[in-house]
Amino acid sequence: MLRFIKQLSARIRKYKSVPVEYSTVISNMEVEGYGIISFAQWQHPKEEPKKITQKNIEFYKGLGVEGKIIIDIGTHTGDTTVPMGIAAGDRGLVIGLEPNKYVFKVLEENISLNKSKANIDAFCFAATDEDGDYVFNYSDPSFCNGGYLSEIENKNHNHFYPLDVKGKNLSLFLENNYADKIADISLIKIDAEGYDKEIIKTISKIIREQKPVLMVECYKKLNFDEREELFDVLEKLNYTLYRLLDFESLKGLKNIDRKQMHLTKHFEILALHEESELNVGDH
Repeated sequence: MLRFIKQLSARIRKYKSVPVEYSTVISNMEVEGYGIISFAQWQHPKEEPKKITQKNIEFYKGLGVEGKIIIDIGTHTGDTTVPMGIAAGDRGLVIGLEPNKYVFKVLEENISLNKSKANIDAFCFAATDEDGDYVFNYSDPSFCNGGYLSEIENKNHNHFYPLDVKGKNLSLFLENNYADKIADISLIKIDAEGYDKEIIKTISKIIREQKPVLMVECYKKLNFDEREELFDVLEKLNYTLYRLLDFESLKGLKNIDRKQMHLTKHFEILALHEESELNVGDH
C-alpha cells in the first residue's frame, strides 16, 4: 500500500509539473508616427493584454536612447523591449535577457513581428553572478511570473513552481560578445522580481564607466533591509532615484530618499547618474 501511495503521489506531482503552453493572438496597433506595430499577446490567463503607445516610445526617446545600446534584463514577452527598440532607431540595439523558456518563445515572436522597426538581440538566460544552472520560482505551473526568489530573504513570496534556467555573468557576456558596443550603453532596465540589486552588483563596473540611465523595480516582497540596500547600492554608484508612475512621462518626477523606499509596497524607479543631463523632476 505504501509503495502504491508513493507511486500515485509521484504521478500526481509529474502531472502538476507539466506546464500548459499557451498560444498567442496578434494585436495590430496603429501608433501615430510609427505606423502599425504588431504584438503577440500571450494567452496565459494571468497575463494582461499589452499596449504600445506613442507616449510609450517617446518616453524611451526622452531617455536619450536613439542610436544607442539598451540592456533589457527581464524582457518577459517584449512589451518594454519592442518600444525600446523602436525608440533606439536604425542605429540602436536592444540586448534583451529572458530566462523563462516559455515566455522567451513569445518574445522571439514579437521580435520577428517588429524586425523592420527595431533591432533586438534576445538571449534565454538570466543575469547572475556566475555562469551556471539555477532554479527560479514561479507563481503558477505554466510559469507566467517569477524569478530568483531564493535570494530574497522574505520566503513568503508564494512562488512554489520551480523552473530550471541558465545563468550567465552579464559583464563577461557583454565583454565577450559586444565589446565594441559597451561604450554606447545608455539605458539598463532591470525587472527581476526582487533580484535587481544583485544584478546591479554584477554589472557595477559597466555602470560606473558608462553611467547609463537605470530603470529598476522595488519589488513588493522585499523586506525593510533589502529596500534600503537597493537604495544604497544605487547611491554608492552616484545615482539619484526618482519614482516612476508609468512608462509614458518623465515630467514632474519626485526624488526618492532612503526612508521613502518603505512608503509604497511596489514601485518602479528611474535612477540618473549625478553627471546626467536629463531633465526630470527637480534634477
